[in-house]
Amino acid sequence: MRYTVIVIGAGMVGTSIAWHLQKYNAQVLLLDKKPPGSETSYGNAGLIQREAIHVHPFPRHLAELIRVLPNQNTDIRYRWPAVFRYHEALLKYWQFSAPSAVQQIEKEWKTLIEHCTSEHQEMITAASAEDLIRRDGWIEMHRSKDKLETAIANAKNSLEQGVEHKVLTIEALKRLEPNGNFDGFIGAIHWSNSWQVSNPSALVKAYAKSFQSMNGSIGESTVNEIRPDGDGWQVMTDHETFYSDDVVIAAGPWSNQLIKPLGYDLPLFPMRGYHQHFKTTPQNTINHSLVDMDKGFVMGPMQQGIRVTTGAEMTTMDAPKDLAQLNAVLRFAKEVLPLSDAVENEAWCGSRPCMPDMKPVIGAADNHDHLWFAFGHGHQGFTLGPITGRIIEELIHNKPLTLAVEPFSAQRFSNA
Repeated sequence: MRYTVIVIGAGMVGTSIAWHLQKYNAQVLLLDKKPPGSETSYGNAGLIQREAIHVHPFPRHLAELIRVLPNQNTDIRYRWPAVFRYHEALLKYWQFSAPSAVQQIEKEWKTLIEHCTSEHQEMITAASAEDLIRRDGWIEMHRSKDKLETAIANAKNSLEQGVEHKVLTIEALKRLEPNGNFDGFIGAIHWSNSWQVSNPSALVKAYAKSFQSMNGSIGESTVNEIRPDGDGWQVMTDHETFYSDDVVIAAGPWSNQLIKPLGYDLPLFPMRGYHQHFKTTPQNTINHSLVDMDKGFVMGPMQQGIRVTTGAEMTTMDAPKDLAQLNAVLRFAKEVLPLSDAVENEAWCGSRPCMPDMKPVIGAADNHDHLWFAFGHGHQGFTLGPITGRIIEELIHNKPLTLAVEPFSAQRFSNA
């Protein structure tokens, strides 16, 4: 069967792209090996981060590098096989993390973030998914006076960019979260116009259902190859071959393996995260997601229970689970909240697709017509899926663009 557009990848980004396209196309196919919201979008911290106007550079100060090197920290860990495999991308990451480069990158990054809640709202309304959304923000907690003061200064500077916040004393934090034990913390910031999602996977599935209600199609199959076919494309899967006028690659950390046979080799690398749920009780109920900035983990109220989410582990996609980082995190999390009964027998893990300049790839492929890229959103694919969907739809239909896409073009790596 021939489709107008095939979108490969059914996470938040791919589902959002398919949703936007289906408003204007008669036949859009959303294609992935698993149902929508089953991979990276299932496992994130469930935050739509309007405040996330800053990127996360590679450590460049000697003290920070020394802190990371022993590989015992809770916020970031690494495995040497991944460091060797992705060393070129990591070197570029270090280069792009120079202060002058970060300043320009953040100017471009903010053009995406500023649209995140308004773009989600359109899809939330269409999907009748209001029951999954809480609009009372999340809380960033600090143990270090210096880091808190820096965070407060950055927060004040973000006011003019539409980011709302309130600085909290420990007493104020306890009033918001009476079940928490905040010994060891000295203060917090409440990001008030970011949103919490009680079940990230369910939100993606709601968007997918809305897409289907507009006569969009969803296929579950592994994509083995994409091949030019006249003015369009063939997409070959385990079960059948599909045809389309346009193809969008939105497969997150799997994107490179789909486009390499076509001559593209972008410096995409995965960063793994882990999570585990604990049964909610009257003693551990919380009203906001709580982020321990010094230890690098999130505790969030979810439909499945209290979700504890780790920072990042630099490892390969096929590496076995290593629960040491999660176990280290849980020791700190259990000091804040009584978390005794795990919901799952085994912790979940998944990979985030990262680019060395900390920006996603959004736009046309360099050397093929009607081939589009939308991946590499790092930690913010869940936040940025809907605005990415709008941009791709505007590009495919040659419409005026909501924002400048040149900073996100795949061609920026052609001569890097």
